[in-house]
Amino acid sequence: MGTDPTTVDPAAAAGIGIVGTIIYLAFAVFAIVVMWKVFAKAGQPGWAAIIPIYNIYVWLKVAGRPGWWLILFLIPIVNIVMALIVSMDIAKSFAKDSVFGVVALWLFSIIGYAILAFGGAQYRGPAALAGQQGAYQG
Repeated sequence: MGTDPTTVDPAAAAGIGIVGTIIYLAFAVFAIVVMWKVFAKAGQPGWAAIIPIYNIYVWLKVAGRPGWWLILFLIPIVNIVMALIVSMDIAKSFAKDSVFGVVALWLFSIIGYAILAFGGAQYRGPAALAGQQGAYQG
């Protein structure tokens, strides 16, 4: 009789698992480095990129949004809309347009934030606060 086609070679499965784990870890390390550099460019502590929940709080501060918005990130569907808004604010904070915020920072996050981290983009201050200041002075 032949070999059973439903049988999986344990060595092959282990190899696939190890390769997948290595790829995942490389991606995670790259994402941490990218966010660390973006936070540092914005004058925030880079180590905040590795602290869950706190990294979202710092992300909001970089964009100029209030810290209580963190609560909105805990609500399903609302968190998607909030991430879109904050991504556009982050783009404006780095002198990029809203399209960059939507496409690069929200849709293709790791690529967009890598462009901010390693490119020539300079942090100009929290964009959301800049818009609010003009409203209060009127």
